[in-house]
Amino acid sequence: MNRENIVRWLAAAAASAALVTLTAGCGTDTGGGTGAGGTPEGWGTLRTTALTVAHPPGFTPRGAAERGEHNAAAATLTEGGEDVGMITVQLDFTRADSAEEAAIGAEAGVALGSTLGKQSGIEVTGPGGTKEEARRVDFEFTRKGSRVKGVIVAGIDTAKKAYAVRIDAVEGKLGDGDLRRILGSLTLT
Repeated sequence: MNRENIVRWLAAAAASAALVTLTAGCGTDTGGGTGAGGTPEGWGTLRTTALTVAHPPGFTPRGAAERGEHNAAAATLTEGGEDVGMITVQLDFTRADSAEEAAIGAEAGVALGSTLGKQSGIEVTGPGGTKEEARRVDFEFTRKGSRVKGVIVAGIDTAKKAYAVRIDAVEGKLGDGDLRRILGSLTLT
């Protein structure tokens, strides 16, 4: 195992342990995430000090007490009293000097046993419509017998701090078009 893989494994193990405690109970991607920013008609917006991201109308924003101390913003999709989809934003969650380092830190928050895809480079909308580098990581895991698919977009915001936007949903609950619109709406402030 090379040094990078060891560091990734150790970071993933530590973050997964912290996540379980808190929640107990290379290439370039030319699609998804390279939109012009903004909120699609009829959608809501999660706003933080560093970025905004749109959410489909079925998602309900969560207040500070409902979303956990490490999330700057969150919205959930609920069916039958169960959360079947979630969008979360974390800010300044790790020390990172690049989008790749921020993505490695964000990967550490994905549960052990998940299948992680490779990081791919994408662009998100920055201030004034500029294009800013970010990294996308797709992942999958099984929860309560249901397959969950997720995406993390991580990068460095305008204050030079790491951010991560995580979108995950039970398979079939969030269409590819909606996922593309969420990723395309991501705008740094």
